[in-house]
This record gives sequence, C-alpha cells and structure tokens, in this order.
Amino acid sequence: MVSILRNVAIDCADPYELANFWAKVTGRPLHPEDKPGARETQVLLAEGPMLYFNQVPEPKKTKNRIHLCLRPETSREQEVERLLGLGATFVTDQRNPDGTGWAVLADPEGNEFCVLRSESDRASTGF
Repeated sequence: MVSILRNVAIDCADPYELANFWAKVTGRPLHPEDKPGARETQVLLAEGPMLYFNQVPEPKKTKNRIHLCLRPETSREQEVERLLGLGATFVTDQRNPDGTGWAVLADPEGNEFCVLRSESDRASTGF
C-alpha cells in the first residue's frame, strides 16, 4: 500500500489573492469555482499535485519547514526579476560565483521558496 500526494497545502490569510500570485508564477489556472473571499482555493498544476491554499487566522511567524523549489524555463536571474515584479520579496542569496546555488524569495504572505538554476543555466556551466 502507498499514498498518493494529492496537493501541497499552504496556510494563508487570503487564499484567493495568494493563489492568484502562484497562478502567475506557474502560469497555471485557479480552479474554476474559486472566487474572491473563498476560504480555500487551488492552483491546478499541469502535472503532479495541485497547490492548495487554506485560510487560517494566524499570520506566518517563522521560517517554513517545507518550501517549494522552482526550476524556471528562463534563466534563474530573469525569473528572480519576474517574480519580484509579481510581488515576491528577496530573502537571501545562496547563489555562488560559479553559477551554482539558488535565490530564496518569499511570496506576498512571507512563505519562502527557492529559485533554482534553469536547465540552460546548468548546461552553460557544465554542472
């Protein structure tokens, strides 16, 4: 017997607004029944589990124990700039001079996530 991963749940104050941010990040739609003011919303990813946003009364207070890692289609640097333009904030720089590493950003409610190197970034450095 095994369990199937159905979704990644993200607690937040405003599920609809945060789901809209992540829909723009991933280029994927919200569930068609989701509306402003909803206590639960979903971003329907192309494959794998969906992103599920659940309204909770308390704000985020500490570092996430689980976070999302993104591998962009464009370069890591271009994606970081795009995400900052969508409303993300820069948390910490884990990028190395040799091109390895990642950038840590936070979504509009403070949930940290990483932006990894793209496949083309990885190919240009050979690792």
